[in-house]
Amino acid sequence: MNKVLEYKYIDREKSWLAFNARVLQEAGDNSVPLLDRLRFLGIFSNNLDEFFRVRFAAIRRLSLTGISGEKYLGGISAQQLVKDITEIVIQQQSESLRILNIIESELETKNIFIITETDITFEQEIFLKDFFIQKVSPELVTIILNDLAEFPVLKDTSGYLAIKLVMNKNSEVRYAVIEIPKTINRFVVLPSNNEKQYIILLDDVIRHNLSNIFNIFDYKSVSAHMIKITRDAQLDIDSDLSKSMIEKISLSVKDRRIGEPVRFIYDQLIEEDTLQFFLDKMKIVSTDSIIPGGRYHNRRDYMDFPNLGRYDLLYQTNDPLPIPGLSLEGSMLEKISEKDYLLNAPYQSFSYLTKFLREAALDPKVISIKITLYRLAKNSQIISSLINAAKNGKKVTVQIELQARFDEASNISYAEQMQLEGIELIFGIKGLKVHSKICVIERYENDKIKRYGFISTGNFNESTAKVYTDVTLFTSHQQILKDIMRIFEFFDINYRVHRYKHLIVSPHYTRTRFVKLIDREITHALAGRKTHIKLKMNSLSDFAMIDKLYEASRAGVKIQLEVRGICSLIPGIPGMSDNIEAISIVDNYLEHSRIYIFGNAGQTEVYISSADFMTRNLDGRVEVTCPIYDQGIKNELIDNFDIGWKGNVKARFHSYKLDNKYRYRNHNPIFRAQLETYKYYQRKLQVESQIETKV
Repeated sequence: MNKVLEYKYIDREKSWLAFNARVLQEAGDNSVPLLDRLRFLGIFSNNLDEFFRVRFAAIRRLSLTGISGEKYLGGISAQQLVKDITEIVIQQQSESLRILNIIESELETKNIFIITETDITFEQEIFLKDFFIQKVSPELVTIILNDLAEFPVLKDTSGYLAIKLVMNKNSEVRYAVIEIPKTINRFVVLPSNNEKQYIILLDDVIRHNLSNIFNIFDYKSVSAHMIKITRDAQLDIDSDLSKSMIEKISLSVKDRRIGEPVRFIYDQLIEEDTLQFFLDKMKIVSTDSIIPGGRYHNRRDYMDFPNLGRYDLLYQTNDPLPIPGLSLEGSMLEKISEKDYLLNAPYQSFSYLTKFLREAALDPKVISIKITLYRLAKNSQIISSLINAAKNGKKVTVQIELQARFDEASNISYAEQMQLEGIELIFGIKGLKVHSKICVIERYENDKIKRYGFISTGNFNESTAKVYTDVTLFTSHQQILKDIMRIFEFFDINYRVHRYKHLIVSPHYTRTRFVKLIDREITHALAGRKTHIKLKMNSLSDFAMIDKLYEASRAGVKIQLEVRGICSLIPGIPGMSDNIEAISIVDNYLEHSRIYIFGNAGQTEVYISSADFMTRNLDGRVEVTCPIYDQGIKNELIDNFDIGWKGNVKARFHSYKLDNKYRYRNHNPIFRAQLETYKYYQRKLQVESQIETKV
């Protein structure tokens, strides 16, 4: 047996790196439009940055303690895992650089040229001289390093040019560092008087002006090579009871900037003495991940590469569709009072969610709004609607998660805004992140309170809703909404464990309930009844849940898994997971919905959830899973899963080899799941239109 198969699980870190390799595959895919390929390169780099700041940092901390951690890491030691990750990342970085070079060559065939400081024409020189003086120079932070008593803290969100100056006098060497400004777009579009378009990176604009920057020094040579540091992003929360939660998180976020280095990337053409100077001064040792790279780092900036008006080099955008039967012009509450509705963004318009809140804010009969918030847009319409509701005399209660990773500062700012408007804030529960996506409003109707609300698989964020696939249930089901009210009671009094009649809530019930649902399918299979499990999620890494799925497979339950990211389960292994297939879809949209379907001998049950099958979601967070009772919505979610399962363009198999092998197309026609999902919703609208015409 292959050595890998001596273990029952794939290491979650290696599985995550395989997911990011799928993102890199999109950048290397000739069928993807050129400018979108650059965007995928940026996403790959951004993902890797966050991985090192969080997951790699955690493994590194464990390795430095001397503890192997094999029990928690699926059979591999932390020390070996650090080495393996570094090797994988070096290979991936090399591949990303190769792909970038290919893309740049192909862009030239489309008359788009990314030039360096050595390629500047006389006309471009005139433009760049003024651009540097007016825009760049005032923003530059340049530090001469030799004589400093203490080396400056380099930020892990910035790129830097490591400067080496060799002086005329005695060939003395001086070192400096220039921070590449983030206030200026990294890609400078140069003027052109023909059909050719030219772009130069801000890094090279700075390189071109090194003589201006260092003109007070008598030097004979100057060189500049890019470096980048990644730091441990773990938050250490102060236990001081005299400080508010906002104060504690604020201080911890500030401390993050001096976190331990966990990765150092450098231009592999840098001189050895310059590299060693920076490694020594920054106290970067061999236990840190030191990775040679190309001329440019912080390639996440490619996510914002200018489109240059070249829409022929971008994916065609599909306008979000309306929800059949639900108008953005009339009262949503009236419609939801009659039946449930499902929003599937970005295929359908996220505006329904903001419209719901705006209507609640203005409706004189609405007396209260309760909502959980995790990640928000930069200029959040959600926050505006909630403040509007408070100004209109509604009692607004907001549970906002201050520890939403890398969104802490933004959430603190929003929390302070809402506090000023008299909104009641709940900052969560010690030891538990609140990751649920729920909202309930109370409306006074016919001398009694009636509730309306929504439950989602994704964040209430207008920006990410354009690219993340998520489903949201709008409902007036009073018992479901009563359960949501109990969750808000739990936020207030969290030593009391509530019982819920309909919702499945972490940390108390999610694991045991899903185990029971899987056990029921096992019972059906052993009795010879029809049975199946279809699960769509972001990540599957909890060993106990994987073991339960293995048990179901051995009992004969057919299991289909659509797992976009981490998949620690190994499918298709004789005697262990013969009946399990697992795929990942990586395409123009980020697959983010959690949809759980259990065959139940023909009485199919369908759930939507904020929770993945990860230990943190099952046991360490407040998560909400909601049953779907409306038969039409139930069918719609099953259709959604099945459309994804038919995908043969962007679907890859999960396997122990981590090779991201594409799903076989054979002689079948091309079936791109995300595009077919959009067509599915177009057809639903056409059917509704035909029905209305007949009426």
